[in-house]
Amino acid sequence: MSDKIGIVILAAGEGTRLKLELPKPLAPMCNQTLIDFPIQSSMEFLEKTKQSGHLGLVLGHEKERVSSYIDNNFSESKFKIHKATQNEQLGTADAVNSYLRDVKSHSETEVTFILCADTPVISSNELEILHDKLINEKRDAVAATFKTETPKGYGRIIRGGSGFKIVEEKDATEEQRYVTEVNSGFYAIKTKFLVDAIKNIDNKNNSGEFYLTDLFKEDGNVEAICFEEADVFIGVNDLQQLQRAEKILRWKKMRELREEGVRFIDLSHTYVDPSVSIASGSVIYPNVFIEGNSVIDKNCTIEPGSIIRNSHLEEGVEIKAYSHLEDVVVRKQAAIGPYGRLRPGADIGEESKIGNFVEVKKAVLKKGAKVSHLSYVGDAEIGENTNIGCGFITCNYDGAQKHKTIIGKDCFIGSDTQMVAPVEVGDGSFVASGSTINQSIPSGSFAIARSKQVTKENMAKRFLKSKN
Repeated sequence: MSDKIGIVILAAGEGTRLKLELPKPLAPMCNQTLIDFPIQSSMEFLEKTKQSGHLGLVLGHEKERVSSYIDNNFSESKFKIHKATQNEQLGTADAVNSYLRDVKSHSETEVTFILCADTPVISSNELEILHDKLINEKRDAVAATFKTETPKGYGRIIRGGSGFKIVEEKDATEEQRYVTEVNSGFYAIKTKFLVDAIKNIDNKNNSGEFYLTDLFKEDGNVEAICFEEADVFIGVNDLQQLQRAEKILRWKKMRELREEGVRFIDLSHTYVDPSVSIASGSVIYPNVFIEGNSVIDKNCTIEPGSIIRNSHLEEGVEIKAYSHLEDVVVRKQAAIGPYGRLRPGADIGEESKIGNFVEVKKAVLKKGAKVSHLSYVGDAEIGENTNIGCGFITCNYDGAQKHKTIIGKDCFIGSDTQMVAPVEVGDGSFVASGSTINQSIPSGSFAIARSKQVTKENMAKRFLKSKN
């Protein structure tokens, strides 16, 4: 089946004003990259509208690096991603010509969208609006526009006749520069019209570039659609704009979540990535960061200062203040913190408790297990209802390899105990405080491994030092 829609994303820019050691499409954006957002929005549009289509990325600066990122992150995508190369930065029409040259399947499409890699806030909704306008009103091309009180730097929309034209800043007259309706750089175009019209575009302008905007004519069958929300079309050219775009994306996400029943104590001091999922009934306190592919189920509470990254919290979980979770699973009704640290591979069981200043790494705690104070649990399994005392340490690293500690269910492990892995403690065992365990313990056993206390009366004065 041939594709009806081709979505072209212009991603050849260098991004020197960002001052990052990255090609512009790979600039960081909400724990992803700039280019992730137009790709995801395009695929969501094709999915929602059940359209057959493909994406075409026009690459240029450090194209190998950008191409590698795309291959690593979108290799299993349902929609094909083609790549084209713009050898020189000769303008937007030249970039689109690169796509038409390198992606032969464009000839089978009916509609071509043009997006920029540096406009991350555009969503599938805007694509749908442009597509419907193009098809329902039988236009050759439509452009998204918006109004701004500071139009400097944007192409101005000059309406007249049956269509409109776009005049770039450098080519605008003094009068035209007062126009506040501006070009977003986002278009939907009938492919046949694009192929025919782009051949006639020249670079006879003050920039010496081939402008795709020259497709639009005042007497043409084209239409400018003015959107009320200008923030949707924010472009990222420097770090200030990048920061603003991230804020817009996060605020948009949190407002959506609030409508779905998530309570934010202070929206202005909370940071939730667009990729995050949070269910109704959850309460998020200020200065919380929820990032990446995190999933928060119903009725969770996340207290101030906590960081949740690429983690899953099941229903009813409580994350107390200043806890840090990364690549972990916390099961139903478990409690973490305050000041808990869960590192990658931690799986905290139902109704378990991880207390203050406890670190867990690559360890599974079963239902009802408790590690309440000042402990490190790494490369371990801890059974149901086992209680771990204060100051517990799994000594899992011998300098070359990591080894596993296994503690069964219904055990009591006294304070200040070290377990030198590999070691296994059977169900229902009791380990006395201050023990260093380096041998496995059968189920139901009592173990103590510490030196015998020796008391010498009246000897303290030999060791006490006077301040005089």
